[in-house]
Amino acid sequence: MVKLINKTRNYLKNKSKINFMFIDALGIALTYTIAITILRLYINTEFDYRMAFIMLPVVIAFKLIYYFIFKVYHLLLVNVGLDEVVKISWHITVSNIIIIVVTLLIPDFEFIPEVFFVFTTLFEIFIAVSPRIIRRLVKVMMPNHFYAAGKRTLIVGAGPGGKIVLNEIRDNPQIFNQPVAFVDDDENKIGNLLSGYEIFGPLRKIPKLIDEFAIQEVIVAISNIDRTRFKEIIDIISERPVKIKRLPKLSEYNKNQPNKILDVNVEDLLSRETVELDTTGIYQFIHDKVILVTGAGGSIGSELVRQIVEYKPRFVVLFDIYENGVYDLQSELKIKFQEIKHHVDVDVLIGSVYNYKRIESVFDKYKPDLVFHAAAYKHVPLMEDSSVEAVRTNILGTYNVCKLSDIYQVKKMVLVSSDKAVRPTNIMGATKRFAEMIIQSFDNKSETSYSAVRFGNVLGSNGSVVPLFTKQIENGGPITLTDKRIIRYFMTIPEASGLILQSAVFAKGGEIFILDMGEPVKIYDLAIKMIKLSGLKPFEDIDIKVIGLRPGEKLYEELLVDKNNGHIGTTNEKIFIEKLAVKHDMNIEIANILEVFESLDNIGVKKMIKEYVEGYDMKM
Repeated sequence: MVKLINKTRNYLKNKSKINFMFIDALGIALTYTIAITILRLYINTEFDYRMAFIMLPVVIAFKLIYYFIFKVYHLLLVNVGLDEVVKISWHITVSNIIIIVVTLLIPDFEFIPEVFFVFTTLFEIFIAVSPRIIRRLVKVMMPNHFYAAGKRTLIVGAGPGGKIVLNEIRDNPQIFNQPVAFVDDDENKIGNLLSGYEIFGPLRKIPKLIDEFAIQEVIVAISNIDRTRFKEIIDIISERPVKIKRLPKLSEYNKNQPNKILDVNVEDLLSRETVELDTTGIYQFIHDKVILVTGAGGSIGSELVRQIVEYKPRFVVLFDIYENGVYDLQSELKIKFQEIKHHVDVDVLIGSVYNYKRIESVFDKYKPDLVFHAAAYKHVPLMEDSSVEAVRTNILGTYNVCKLSDIYQVKKMVLVSSDKAVRPTNIMGATKRFAEMIIQSFDNKSETSYSAVRFGNVLGSNGSVVPLFTKQIENGGPITLTDKRIIRYFMTIPEASGLILQSAVFAKGGEIFILDMGEPVKIYDLAIKMIKLSGLKPFEDIDIKVIGLRPGEKLYEELLVDKNNGHIGTTNEKIFIEKLAVKHDMNIEIANILEVFESLDNIGVKKMIKEYVEGYDMKM
């Protein structure tokens, strides 16, 4: 199928080139025929027009070959602009100069008088350019209200970004928008026109403009806008239920997916300032190493892999029990390696960390230098009803990885932990705290450096609140909210993964690194914003239903970083170290758990873990 699509695409490209070569041939023939006729009838009746017509096919052939060699037919004809027009005009002029020089060098030969090349050049440029820009000219010359049968659109920003958006709307047949006006804060622009559209302002009038012009969509087209200002503009626009889009950031441009207008989503509003990482230190840490990532198909595990391969490791082993997620990642990496300048050897293995013999076979075959242990059950309500499985994977699986890291002399083993491990009120958090205790126990007796990284909710991760709300909005509502007062801390998946790598560089052994999650977010406010960003009205188009806290769920998440409570800072302002340590060997606890946990019921498992995890507030 892919080959068929590529063949079709190549056929259409070649067909377009042939069409324009044919049009150019007709245009050149028409141009010189007019010039020769005028010269013969009105200027010089003695002119040898027969010789000129004999030479005309040679001229046409030369010009077409010249244009092909200099890639005039390779120009992106869907989006012709000034640059393309200048290039076409330049090559027409140069080709005519070459013809003049050749005719002057041939004794007693004249194709047409040199002065006539001024006419032929100008007319040929007109003939050549017109078919290429006719589609765009029609759109530009049409009255605005006949311009497109699309969403009535207000463009925020009458600068270069606004012009980019307008051109994209005009030139991209997949975008169905009808530009109505621009809005800008610059007093020098307000009241003027940009490409025929009036510029209104200031930005605080956006809600009024939305009402006045029946706007359905607003596109934020301000280049290099900072995060705070962007949020302010979104808050102004969100006073009305309209769809909001934006220009992509520089980092989001992709040569294979050159989208110039993106949806504004909640991740844009909750994202934080770019985290500064010691990329040199991470490169030295990762480069030429054999790396094992457990839970590689999950939200954090997969992003860890994406970032790890950028630092040129020697080999990466992706280990996961869920085949679909890790298969998708493998397919993604194959495409990625075609784009970047280096290739990384990757093996994908299916299995569970709680199956000791299976995970032992992986360590034995690959002898990893570094291990990132992201495999875990993390969904709080599900684990409340499946405590045995939480213990099996989060505790025993972690113990297996730690034990094998010691046996096979892994340099560093890093556990991906959770803020739920702080004063846990659910079995998931309690098992993650137990996992932290395991890595600290092993660090006391092993040459391997063990550490854990603890952080809160990540935006867009599987099962998190943002994808859930998105799906509920797409289904027409209602959004289900556990409590109007509930708050959470959020971090993006790339940010969390980058800080995990940075923490691994810092690790000397036994640390629990905690990531600064920033300011808390009220989930009720988040739901309101997500409804508005979808162009809908809260409680009218989409209802919000409060259903009560789920088993084991906290109303307020723990503050991870408390600089007044002894947390130690690092050279990265987003990473701190928890001083809490485990001094004793955990083998006795593990042996006890292995002996009885499968024979216990759900409550029995929780009671057993409560004996080992201090501060576990088990909800009955």
